[in-house]
Amino acid sequence: MRYYYWPAFDGIEGLALGSRPEPIPGPRQVLVRMRAWSLNHRDLLIADNRYGRDIEPGLIPVSDGAGDVVDVGPDVTRWRAGDRVMGVFMPNWLTGPPTDENTRAALGGTVDGLLAEYVVFDEEALLGVPEHLDFTEAATLPCAAATVWHCFLGAGPLSEQQVLTLGSGGVSVFAVQFAAVSGARVLSTSSSDERLARLASLGASAGVNYVNTPEWGRAIFELSHGGVDHVIEVGGAGTLSESIRAVRTGGRISLVGVLSQGVGLSPVPLLRKALTIRGMLVGSRDTAESMCAFVSEHRIHPVIDSVFPFSEVIEAYRHLASKSHFGKVVISR
Repeated sequence: MRYYYWPAFDGIEGLALGSRPEPIPGPRQVLVRMRAWSLNHRDLLIADNRYGRDIEPGLIPVSDGAGDVVDVGPDVTRWRAGDRVMGVFMPNWLTGPPTDENTRAALGGTVDGLLAEYVVFDEEALLGVPEHLDFTEAATLPCAAATVWHCFLGAGPLSEQQVLTLGSGGVSVFAVQFAAVSGARVLSTSSSDERLARLASLGASAGVNYVNTPEWGRAIFELSHGGVDHVIEVGGAGTLSESIRAVRTGGRISLVGVLSQGVGLSPVPLLRKALTIRGMLVGSRDTAESMCAFVSEHRIHPVIDSVFPFSEVIEAYRHLASKSHFGKVVISR
């Protein structure tokens, strides 16, 4: 079988294609023929050795993928040949809160990922694909969609909230879709009016072009008549100060990404607004399963920007790095 790996972490162009025998599932293991994969910003950080966690040369990249079961080992009870499945981002985090132990292994980072034609999984580390989705759509769910769902869990009824999303990458687009279908009023930022129009077609009620309006936090505060209830914050240090301006007193900011750089942040605005700021990991298998149930119930289709063949993985990485995508970048075979 063919697979991709990092001989070293010296940039996208260093990704290599290898070949090895098809793996054989052992006890309580499942062999999956991978059909599609999707990329996340995290994959670019790993390529450039900016991930900030222990990774070793030879790593197989990519956390998100979907395929069909072709064989099972002894004692497997959860799956059978022909089932359509997706991987769990952190295969040891099955339920409950995060711990050092259950979040240590993350696909495509601290352990091998899924960018191979065949992958062996523990039977507990798989999710069923929602029936209305194809493999390319399903491959977008395990990281971005599960993260958004985790942000919204425990934050109160979405139908009573105003939610702010930033940009038009995979996480932000899922946040628009999930919040809008739940009855929230969604406000969005983007770098162009054209993208704001596309976000509106997905359910955003209002938006701000942050290129034309650098102090977009103030503009969002005014559009929301006193601040949004919840910000899905994907920018990190470069956008957090504006997100704080945009949120209401007593509101919530879910920190998801690190897409932009910035300088030190004063804690005073956080104190004055009595904000809850929570760093978000992707989530457990149980969280991802409840996300899939929500996607199925509302017949949500992920927004796919582009699909690249397995032979053009480096081109897919380049496209993601260009920041020209809207939604998810997918690889298929």
